[in-house]
Amino acid sequence: MSKHADLEEIEVTEESTFAGFFRRYRTHLAAVATLIVFCMVGFAIEQLTTEVRYDDVVQALADTTVSSILLALFFTALSFLALVFYDVNAIEYVGKRLPFPQVALTAFSAYAVGNTAGFGALSGGAIRYRAYSRLGLTPEEIGRVIAFVTVAFGLGLAGVGSIALLAIADEIAPLIGVSSILLRLIGGAIVLVLAAGVVLGRGGRALEIGRFSIRLPDSATWSRQFLVAAFDIAASATVLYVLLPQTAIGWPVFLAVYAIAVGLGVLSHVPAGLGVFETVIIAALGSAVNIDAVLGSLVLYRLIYHVVPLLIAVLAVSATELRRFADHPVASGIRRIGIRLMPQLLSALALLLGVMLIFSSVTPTPDENLALLSDYLPLPIVEGAHFLSSVLGLALVVAARGLGQRLDGAWWVTILSAAAALTLSLLKAIALVEACFLAFLIFGLFVSRRLFRRRASLFHQTLTASWLTAIAVVCVGAIVILLFVYRDVDYSNQLWWQFEFTGEAPRSLRATLGITIISSFIAVFSLLRPATTKPEPASDEALENAVAIVEKQRYADANLVRMGDKSVMFSEKGDAFIMYGRQGRSWIALFDPIGERSAIPELVWRFVETARAAGCRAVFYQISPALLSHCADAGLRAFKLGELAVSDLTAFEMKGGKWANLRQTASRAQRDGLSFEVIKPEDVPDVMDELAAVSNAWLADHNAKEKGFSLGAFTPEYILAQPVGILKLEGKIVAFANILITGAKDEGTIDLMRFSPDAPKGSMDFLFVQIMEYLRAEGFSHFNLGMAPLSGMSKRETAPVWDRIGSTVFEHGERFYNFKGLRAFKSKFHPQWHPRYLAVSGGGNPVIALMDATLLIGGGLKGVVRK
Repeated sequence: MSKHADLEEIEVTEESTFAGFFRRYRTHLAAVATLIVFCMVGFAIEQLTTEVRYDDVVQALADTTVSSILLALFFTALSFLALVFYDVNAIEYVGKRLPFPQVALTAFSAYAVGNTAGFGALSGGAIRYRAYSRLGLTPEEIGRVIAFVTVAFGLGLAGVGSIALLAIADEIAPLIGVSSILLRLIGGAIVLVLAAGVVLGRGGRALEIGRFSIRLPDSATWSRQFLVAAFDIAASATVLYVLLPQTAIGWPVFLAVYAIAVGLGVLSHVPAGLGVFETVIIAALGSAVNIDAVLGSLVLYRLIYHVVPLLIAVLAVSATELRRFADHPVASGIRRIGIRLMPQLLSALALLLGVMLIFSSVTPTPDENLALLSDYLPLPIVEGAHFLSSVLGLALVVAARGLGQRLDGAWWVTILSAAAALTLSLLKAIALVEACFLAFLIFGLFVSRRLFRRRASLFHQTLTASWLTAIAVVCVGAIVILLFVYRDVDYSNQLWWQFEFTGEAPRSLRATLGITIISSFIAVFSLLRPATTKPEPASDEALENAVAIVEKQRYADANLVRMGDKSVMFSEKGDAFIMYGRQGRSWIALFDPIGERSAIPELVWRFVETARAAGCRAVFYQISPALLSHCADAGLRAFKLGELAVSDLTAFEMKGGKWANLRQTASRAQRDGLSFEVIKPEDVPDVMDELAAVSNAWLADHNAKEKGFSLGAFTPEYILAQPVGILKLEGKIVAFANILITGAKDEGTIDLMRFSPDAPKGSMDFLFVQIMEYLRAEGFSHFNLGMAPLSGMSKRETAPVWDRIGSTVFEHGERFYNFKGLRAFKSKFHPQWHPRYLAVSGGGNPVIALMDATLLIGGGLKGVVRK
């Protein structure tokens, strides 16, 4: 028997159907679909702007009045103020209260990044996870906050758009070529569905959908959030509306068009809805407003509503890094949150500026700037600066991912690329605005230098499908812009070899070709690079070093490293380690990292990156809540696994009514003739044969085989390493348990607990009690009773699906595993229960990770199907 969970048979059926294929490759298929949609959008824009010329767009930008820009900034501020209250309402919905300044900074930063990078639920959600976990929210609560703000925005957008359709369908119908009756029917249907949700949610009632139960917000929450969403959408729509030239289209009509454009942009999954949003706006307004003016307004809208908030967020967090402002309690709290947000903000800014450099490489330089350059610089310098600037833009796009992961290599690549690009922006076009943006990025990087300490090579990271898609979208976007800007230039092969100051088209062609070739190489290298790292069991020297670390810390479970069946990854200073194994495509780390706490963040990160470089997912098994924030920083998602029982030995006394049953059990065992003794490690060889006989009898009686990984196995080396508690009956050993302890004398536990078939009833309880009394007498303060799997899973209707499934299995899965019995046995010792989690990288499926852990514990599929 073991104190840990032995998960039983799991049947895996590989699906050969289309549905199975889709589930297996859904990420890659979604990436391909996104790229196809963007290509179609690019073609649509090309067709819609046939009569538009680049110079007309530039002139339209120049004609925008200062008052319009100031109004756009004002309405942007109003929109982001409303966005902050999405998070305020969400936190109230989950029953928590957090300081408003920290919530405001988190929400503002999350939307600034989400609007720029796209995939708001993921990019903005990552920022919320990092910040709110620091403020004390659990992973489940943060997940509910992210779900609330995501759903609230979608429902608010649908509500505002549908109401506008009902009110002004006659004005909108001619713009999009659809019958006004059909528009009213669509709008009415959406309003009815939303109204039904409000009615069903009265009093916060639960809505049953098949096997799932969802607690709907109450009517007050619905109403308050709808007002916030309506205000946000109205303000953001007005940002673009005030930038448009005078038009016969009224604001209510434009609001409906804007809501549709934003909704389609979100549904397209194209980063930031780039191109999709613009296509809808151009198609709807092209007949009423000059398209060149619309394009100019859209460029300004992206700059004001997307870029400016990101710059403000970076500036706000940078200010908190200046320590003289951190004395005030509020400023100090904001600074602690800012540390969590800064890498993501700088990542989004680097991505944005990289795209800016690429797009600027395919647009012409103003004639007056070229004339000035020709007076002072030779042509080769201008040509080289133009080409290298586009390459540096691509370097910023690639390095942006590393910045979000706090890699020191990404920091160096970004700082050097930005500095070089700043210089080249002046040499290629005297681009002062571009240079200022790059200088701002450099400032933010220098202020936050201490945050980027993770030693990882950019060449070892595998770009995910979403990042490869983003790079592909940028390249396709550059080609679309190139075709638009130079649509009047007849293509010829000679263009590639024209080098002259006025040769803008040749320069843009060469830059586009360069970034396309380099990005293709990056994609191929990332996708086809073989997995070169294969974990090997720890060497004798590594095992010796790991055991030395174990002896200095408090967690007794860390002694499982002595089994020698796991690989070991040490921190850079060798003062901490992770023990792990590989099963299938999962690298599974057991427990929290062991050793110095200061080494844990880097060790977690290095483990995740090494697993990813090997083409595998990183999994942390049975980890404590203390590790969750570090896992979130590394991009892992946590799922509750069960609860760990820990008894306080300082309060352990076999007195009082609550210990009556255990006292009776112990008294009966003593009357049966059982005696307890602890064998020190040096004396264990004398009884090794008897221990082996008891172990073999227990295995035969239970028709079981030895396990591994999170469970010990009966091997002489492992048993000889620690004390052993034994029970004797008439001088013969009938039960034993190896006692795991460390030199810190804080926590003790047991791993193997085995009985011969003739051991008296109640021997298990008696052995536990005797070992606990022994450890208390030796000065230990805690006894680890092990984890009860699926215990403590939330049963609330608002709980995550994983928790609800786990709770159901715990309640009704007794035929497969004694879940309730294990919890009840540990409860007899009146422990404190501490949650334990499974963390999986890359959005991986927790079920697959758990199956891999089960196979690793059971010694493969054959071991799992045997008891």
